[in-house]
Amino acid sequence: MLRKSLFSILFVSFSLISLAQVKEITLEDIWNGSFRTERMEVLHSMKNGQQYSVLNFNRSTRSTSIDLYDYKTQSKVAALVDSKDLEAIPYFTNYTFSADESKIILATEVESIYRRSTLGVFFVYDIASRQLQKVSDSKIQEPTFSPDASQVAYGFNNNLYLKDLKSDREKQITFDGEKNKIINGITDWVYEEEFAFVRAYEWNADGQKIAFLRFDETAVPEFSMDVYGQALYQTQQVFKYPKAGEQNAVVSLHIYDLNKHLTNEVKLEKSYNDFYIPRIKWTSEASILSAQYINRHQNELDLWAIDTASNTSSILLTETDAAYVDVTDNLTFLKDNSFIWTSEKDGHNHLYHYSKKGKLINQLTKGNWEVTAYYGCDERNKRIYYQSVENGSINRDVYAVGLNGKKKRRLSAKTGTNAAAFSADFTYYINTFSSAITPPIYTLNSSSDGQVLKTIKTNDALVEKLGAYTISDKVFSTLSVNGNDLNMWTIKPLGFDPNKSYPMLMYQYSGPGSQEVANRWNDSNDYWYQMLAQQGYYVVCVDGRGTGFKGANFKKVTYMNLVKYETEDQIAAAKQLSKLPFIDESRIGIWGWSFGGQMSTNCLLKGSSIFKMAIAVAPVTNWRFYDTIYTERYMRTPQENAAGYDDNSPFNYPEKLEGDYLLVHGSADDNVHLQNTMRMVEALVQADKQFEWAIYPDKNHGIYGGNTRLHLYKKMTNFLSKTLGDKISSK
Repeated sequence: MLRKSLFSILFVSFSLISLAQVKEITLEDIWNGSFRTERMEVLHSMKNGQQYSVLNFNRSTRSTSIDLYDYKTQSKVAALVDSKDLEAIPYFTNYTFSADESKIILATEVESIYRRSTLGVFFVYDIASRQLQKVSDSKIQEPTFSPDASQVAYGFNNNLYLKDLKSDREKQITFDGEKNKIINGITDWVYEEEFAFVRAYEWNADGQKIAFLRFDETAVPEFSMDVYGQALYQTQQVFKYPKAGEQNAVVSLHIYDLNKHLTNEVKLEKSYNDFYIPRIKWTSEASILSAQYINRHQNELDLWAIDTASNTSSILLTETDAAYVDVTDNLTFLKDNSFIWTSEKDGHNHLYHYSKKGKLINQLTKGNWEVTAYYGCDERNKRIYYQSVENGSINRDVYAVGLNGKKKRRLSAKTGTNAAAFSADFTYYINTFSSAITPPIYTLNSSSDGQVLKTIKTNDALVEKLGAYTISDKVFSTLSVNGNDLNMWTIKPLGFDPNKSYPMLMYQYSGPGSQEVANRWNDSNDYWYQMLAQQGYYVVCVDGRGTGFKGANFKKVTYMNLVKYETEDQIAAAKQLSKLPFIDESRIGIWGWSFGGQMSTNCLLKGSSIFKMAIAVAPVTNWRFYDTIYTERYMRTPQENAAGYDDNSPFNYPEKLEGDYLLVHGSADDNVHLQNTMRMVEALVQADKQFEWAIYPDKNHGIYGGNTRLHLYKKMTNFLSKTLGDKISSK
């Protein structure tokens, strides 16, 4: 009776295998690629709408190729380029077509800078002549074809360059770039991390102008990290990192005219003080540039139309919110320069159609559900394609709706996570489907009605492999907590017996707009949870207030008080679950990474009556240490909201620690700095609290490389065994 009162089952899960199977998952299985899924890499729809290309890796020859396939027959048409035929390139890892698809940029020797930024050696491959041309002898960033494929623009040493492919000459177009001072055309650290883009320049439609952002980082405080390496002395990585309340880079928008060889700064008919430019995009008209300007509080966003021919500008629309406005990539200009826009202004994220002057034509979608992806507009048939959670917030489906907002149709049929990649003419789409019980399946579908035309790729081999292992069901349900029905999944111990008593481990992330309870296929952590279930753990995940896809109010309730309500929900959920007769309330733990690391720490300190242990990996321990864009979006500045920052900072109340605590961080974490952990450690030491901790030298926020991830999960598994135990108790 208690279980029925706690849970509202959303659907019945099905077991992958019989419990008669006895093979157990090991950490080595998880981290050596044994459960790797087959995918379609770097999918590109050709402009003819009848073919697509993918990147394939040949393990026997250690080479890569771009292979062309026919949508209708699914037969391979040609290998457009294969690295085994190229003397200069052993293999490449990415590719980009020119607009006319006559040339391809091939990426080689790519090395990471930060989360999204890379350096690499790039080549242009001419399909007709089969000739290679090196873009630059140096490692460069973000090379991009001009619309007519005659030139390539790229970033190098904080400046922008052009490569004329016919003459093979390079031309530098900005000259003031300097490390930790000025950046042209490439984003600074905080824009890259929080606005999720690196290339901050765009070609216009006729290839005669390039719009780009310029970042003046001179006044931004520097952060440094020791890099220990293998040498006798360590080195330092020094970069500009604006922490909450500190000075941001001064950003400005510029237009380079290729005919006049001149650069002019864009001046708007409105003055801004302390602002961001999170998106720039040329419209269908070669002279009209759009730019989004948002204030530092991020609660007022202006979409501008900038006429570069007449040097005039006008605001197309303004988005405001009592909390914050999300920045997306959904803005799409149609041929008549009307545009598609997404907004949460009615309480849920939906699609809107505006005229070229910014007048609302109609709201395309509406309801108590969220649009989660916008795929595009078939202008010939006046149809919009998108993904949404209308079929339940843990699921994703592909939909179509008329440009007039009528004749909405669900195209995907299976319940789980569906995502679409449409052909250029919107005749077909490749659907990727997965669920908690089905690994990714790729099918060719008709865009008109969603009918499956062919199965392209499955993961049947993985299903067969998993058939040899002991696997528990992942069961989805809801839990009533603090007046909200929260999404939850549970993985019961293998051979679960309700008459026995089990330790429980909770996992969460809980960041704003995030989702961990989703009906999709396993990631690496899911296999770890399966391994723990084999050892007798009851594993649970609950998405509390502040997480996404249940409306703006549910997501934004945490505004100005990050981790306060999220922590309350995890503590309340644990208390409810502890009342289940098969949960040992003396053995309940929680773990999380990054935002989840602060959550698990706070839960252990503030919920000491219920949580007996916590693992925190790369945690934020005070939002004062995190960057401006992310933190101030949800908290405003420390100067305005000191209590919001400090009341939920765990190193301000270390005396509350009662249970077992494992704290882990990478020393080269450019995102959540090691400073967070060091301050937590010092607070615990001075409070005379015993705990365990580990620092992984020269590892970033992901803590990976070589044997690192395996070592980390062994450490966490051993800590769980020591603190919660893996023995099952009989009633």
